[in-house]
Amino acid sequence: MVLSALLLTAATAPPWPLLLPFFTLLGLIAVGPLLFPEFWEKRYAYVAVGLGGLMLLYYGLVLHDWHTAAETLAEYFSFVTLLTALFVVGGTMYLNINLAGTPRRNVLLLAIGAVLASLIGTTGASLLLIRPLIRLNDKRVRPYHIVFFIFLVSNAGGLLTPLGDPPLFIGFLRGVPFFWTSWHLLFPWLLTTSLLLLLFWLRDRRTPFPAPLSRSEQRRARREGGLPLYDFHGRYNLLWLLVVLGAVFLDPARVPWLPALSLGETRISFVREVLQLLAAWGCYRTASRQALSANHFNFAPILEVAFLFFGIFLTMVPALQTAASIASKPAVTESLTPTSLYWLTGILSAFLDNAPTYASFVSLSMAGHDLPFTSAAAVQQFAEGADTMPLLRAISSGAVLFGALTYIGNGPNFLVRSIAEKEGVPMPSFFGYIGRYAVPYLLPVLAIVSIWLLLA
Repeated sequence: MVLSALLLTAATAPPWPLLLPFFTLLGLIAVGPLLFPEFWEKRYAYVAVGLGGLMLLYYGLVLHDWHTAAETLAEYFSFVTLLTALFVVGGTMYLNINLAGTPRRNVLLLAIGAVLASLIGTTGASLLLIRPLIRLNDKRVRPYHIVFFIFLVSNAGGLLTPLGDPPLFIGFLRGVPFFWTSWHLLFPWLLTTSLLLLLFWLRDRRTPFPAPLSRSEQRRARREGGLPLYDFHGRYNLLWLLVVLGAVFLDPARVPWLPALSLGETRISFVREVLQLLAAWGCYRTASRQALSANHFNFAPILEVAFLFFGIFLTMVPALQTAASIASKPAVTESLTPTSLYWLTGILSAFLDNAPTYASFVSLSMAGHDLPFTSAAAVQQFAEGADTMPLLRAISSGAVLFGALTYIGNGPNFLVRSIAEKEGVPMPSFFGYIGRYAVPYLLPVLAIVSIWLLLA
């Protein structure tokens, strides 16, 4: 988000009062559902849009920086369009596994989701599998099932390809080879997913579940009930999914012949977004009514995400500029080791947008090696250099893995939480998610990855 503006303004931090709308919105997201749930449920959209609009008017009318304002809105539109298209495609496919949930089956489903996240993106995999996970566990589903799903499928699983997570895709657009992530991030992916799956299995074993039937008893029960092993409706939606994912590559920075508007040095084209919205419309119009009904499909979860992230995107701009200003200071730049880059990128990605955080630290690291971030050849050299590759690996790992540390760290987190709540799962609050799950379960895993980065 606002990559060019962020890099141009890295030398000067905005006045501190401009940070207040962002922290106010974060605070309200955290405490609103706890302290005044009825007011927040009815008014959160007005609050988010109001604070975002206030920041938009300030940048445009007071600072006369319409470039940053317009670029932020354009990138927000791209973000919410992709999220909406994947929400519709994933939400109109119905997958039900006619088995009882057990720790082993849950681990298998989460492992499959972690692989799919790198193939169809964290959002696509999350929307395809979150309802099957809830249905598989039926009455024994607990909040931790959803939280570990967010850890694994909505975040860590997307580490293997540029399609998995937005920061990696930005790196690909800037010149990082497509299979660089598959090779250099394979071990962090294996380490993170394995440890999280182990922790989940140990936790899930403590939740009571019915004694499983033998395989012959399961086959007899399905045969007598006329049930197949699984039900899958909407398989033709996979074609719409290919359209949505294929359109992601129609970026004017990568495809110069696309019709686009010039905004300074930035070219903005909505060909990609138009194709994704058309695919979403076509998918919804042709969706199986049975799948829509079984999934309790409605647009409430994506509307919540769209309103909240409108405010987050716009109020976040001064926070990003402040972070870039601090990181660009010589004393900080000289201390950018793989370990420090991993933690700095990660912590900021947990509370800010991970895509510009990734771009900022890659740019600063490249500048320290006299390489321009605007050159695709220089980016490829940075990715493949013996001294610089560990830096990019650390930045990439931090940007993706720490997205699971908070609800706002990555777009799918909010969607999954909202869907789970609509299905009757009592999800933890903003601080409850961090204190009860992210810190005791996820943070130690992230620390182990940090140790491996130090020793690798």
